[in-house]
Amino acid sequence: MNAFKLRRFHALVILQCVRWYCKYAISYRQLEEMMAERGIAVDHTTIWRWIQRYAPQLEKEVRWYQGYTGGSWRVDETCIRVNGEWKWLFRAVDKQGRTVDFLLTHRRNTKAARRFLAKALRSRQDWPPHVINTDKNPAYGEAYRCLYRLQSR
Repeated sequence: MNAFKLRRFHALVILQCVRWYCKYAISYRQLEEMMAERGIAVDHTTIWRWIQRYAPQLEKEVRWYQGYTGGSWRVDETCIRVNGEWKWLFRAVDKQGRTVDFLLTHRRNTKAARRFLAKALRSRQDWPPHVINTDKNPAYGEAYRCLYRLQSR
């Protein structure tokens, strides 16, 4: 099935806008101006809708082509403020500093750590890590043991 079926604009225009927005720090209105310079009249709210719909799909398709991640991951979490609420950002980076995966959650517990590690390992099943370095958070050890038990069944 074609994801761009029944769209007013050509698929290449939509993909170019989504790619530019995700790759560079460009606002929707700046993208609207850039498209107008190329003779394409598109509203910034339409671009916003494209980003909401196609960016997650594009990220899933591109993830495999991003290539090999190092065999050593560093995993950490930090507390950040999002829309006035405090959230926990779990993040894994490889030896070269490339982001492997991240998860934004309300809690910092074993369940959240297990969910994050499962997501990161699932996204990189072709290149699993040999070593996962963590801080002293005991939730990672319990989450890893739980995931290991599930895999050995």
